[in-house]
Amino acid sequence: MSTPVITKPASEAAIRRGPTPAQRLTSFMPVIALVALLAALTLADSSFLTQKSLTAAVRTSAPLVVLAAGATLVVLCGGIDLSIAALCSLSTVFFAMWLPDLGALTTLAVIIGAGLVGALQGIVHVVLRIPSFIVTLGGMSIFSAVALVVSDAGPIRVVDREATSWLTTYVGGYVPMAFAVAVIVVAVVALVLKLTPLQSYVHATGYSESAARLAGTPVDLVKIGAFTVSGACAGLAAVMLVSRNFSGSPTMADNLLLPAVAAIVVGGTAITGGHGSLWRSLVGALVITLLRVGLPIVGVPSAYEQILYGAIIVVAVALTLDRSKVLVIK
Repeated sequence: MSTPVITKPASEAAIRRGPTPAQRLTSFMPVIALVALLAALTLADSSFLTQKSLTAAVRTSAPLVVLAAGATLVVLCGGIDLSIAALCSLSTVFFAMWLPDLGALTTLAVIIGAGLVGALQGIVHVVLRIPSFIVTLGGMSIFSAVALVVSDAGPIRVVDREATSWLTTYVGGYVPMAFAVAVIVVAVVALVLKLTPLQSYVHATGYSESAARLAGTPVDLVKIGAFTVSGACAGLAAVMLVSRNFSGSPTMADNLLLPAVAAIVVGGTAITGGHGSLWRSLVGALVITLLRVGLPIVGVPSAYEQILYGAIIVVAVALTLDRSKVLVIK
């Protein structure tokens, strides 16, 4: 007869483990980096810290904030969306093409259409069990090719500017409407997550998908929802870009992929999922935008931007990576 084994109950501290000191420090790093960068740019150019310069910077950051916010949900679920920039470029093309027929409804049509495309990617990911990296990498290639085909590989001019003129206005005479909309998007999504079980679903899926399934979390629906929001955000970012450039182009947002990923990881969201927030990605997007604006101020050629983004991503991932979830590094 076997001897029964009596196990000692886990302590309450072990069951309800709070954030580690490293995670607490990481949560403040985006704000620290933003303040330090503002100080450095002000020292380099005393005219930088003015209302005109800061207004231009936050207006430039609006599409990046929206793109990063949507993709953050996918990353929190433990995935990655590499197609956001290509989908955004494609959406600018469709916006320019649909505007003459749909008028004011074009904005809504583009956002819904991009959201449905994101949902389709999510369905392919969860149904066919294909890694999100591969699905969205393929999506990036497909969207880029479709944008080139339907636009004849050239920009499509937007003659009717009334449909997007509201994004070029200012709130209170100082805050660009595009940035205000970006903040509202982040606030609404964050509030929906906080006031519903979705926040725990998303974080549980990112921490451990197998454990989340055992706990009854609708993991597949959560992932599809995250990809849907990411796609819709790409559509909204496209509308913002069109309002600024007065045209749709098959490559208009292609240079925003690396900055968006950098904004997410600089914001402290772990690339392995489960840890982070949309507000941190907003701050991360502001940091990346200030870097893009500030490089010429300190005399760094714009050609070095990609090198900088690559270095930022590697360093930020090294600081935020949850190595307990990655037993083997490949």
